[in-house]
Amino acid sequence: MSERAFTLLWLQAGSCGGCTMAALEAEGVGFAALLERFGIRLLWHPSLSEESGPEATAIFEAILTGEQHLDALCVEGSILTGPNGTGRFQMLAGTGRSMAWWVRELAVRARHTLAIGSCAAFGGIPAAGSNPTDATGLHYLDEEAGGLLGESWRSPGGLPVINVAGCAPYPGWIVETLAALALGDLRAEDLDMLGRPRFWAEHLAHHGCGRNEFYEFKASAVSPSDMGCMMENLGCKATQAPGDCNLRRWNGDGSCTDAGYACIACTVPGFQDPAGAFQETPKRAGIPVGLPLDMPKAWFVALAALSKSATPDRVRTNATSDHVVVPPQSRKKTP
Repeated sequence: MSERAFTLLWLQAGSCGGCTMAALEAEGVGFAALLERFGIRLLWHPSLSEESGPEATAIFEAILTGEQHLDALCVEGSILTGPNGTGRFQMLAGTGRSMAWWVRELAVRARHTLAIGSCAAFGGIPAAGSNPTDATGLHYLDEEAGGLLGESWRSPGGLPVINVAGCAPYPGWIVETLAALALGDLRAEDLDMLGRPRFWAEHLAHHGCGRNEFYEFKASAVSPSDMGCMMENLGCKATQAPGDCNLRRWNGDGSCTDAGYACIACTVPGFQDPAGAFQETPKRAGIPVGLPLDMPKAWFVALAALSKSATPDRVRTNATSDHVVVPPQSRKKTP
């Protein structure tokens, strides 16, 4: 790593602020402390920095003129490009310029550009439905390459936009990606086909899920408070969702599925427009539409039938309860 500090600028576009809230919790010690640990200097963040108004825009201008070097531009939230491509649905206050303009100009001066959260990565929630604000991600709109910056865009550091997807992304994904960049240890081959860092995107949210015994026997929950697997009836997409959420867990103890809420595959482009309600499983002929990513439908149907026929009474009973009704029984030892 070079002697000068690795610098970071964070902008919020069409965002609820949830990605910032996630980052603040990072690893129990906080975002600011972890940045300092990895030698990262935060130039400005809309929620964390004292500078506002002309003081903040002076930092942006210094980057544009080259007076201030910028290593990482983090953008949180969708870019609202409407109406008619003007970007005037989202102006940066006091500058007379759209957020889209600022992101384009700063991205060509930053060594690396990161989309923080699925809104910045793929358009996300603001791009749902008819997308009235013409919201887009930095490098994608849903699965279609292009977005704000264009399909062939690469940063001065040679990488595409690094998509730290999620709604919100796990805090460790944000900090560890920035740390890898600061240490010079993130290359193009470390990103998947959608620009997501492989260290978390090559896992599934299903891995480590506390309901996996119920999944194995296809013992399904029927109500949100039930303990069983939520894939068959309650819309869970954990077997289709990149992310190690259930392996590392939020705040050290918990995940969406632990809390009884189905995984909505928030790291995947287009998650905001599901085939049905988020907590209902769309089916055809009684078979869930969404199946595990790499399993042929015929195999899944056959496996599910076999698994259900072998389900222990304990698992079947507990699956539709909100607490353990039948505990595991110790097998008596034969004399």
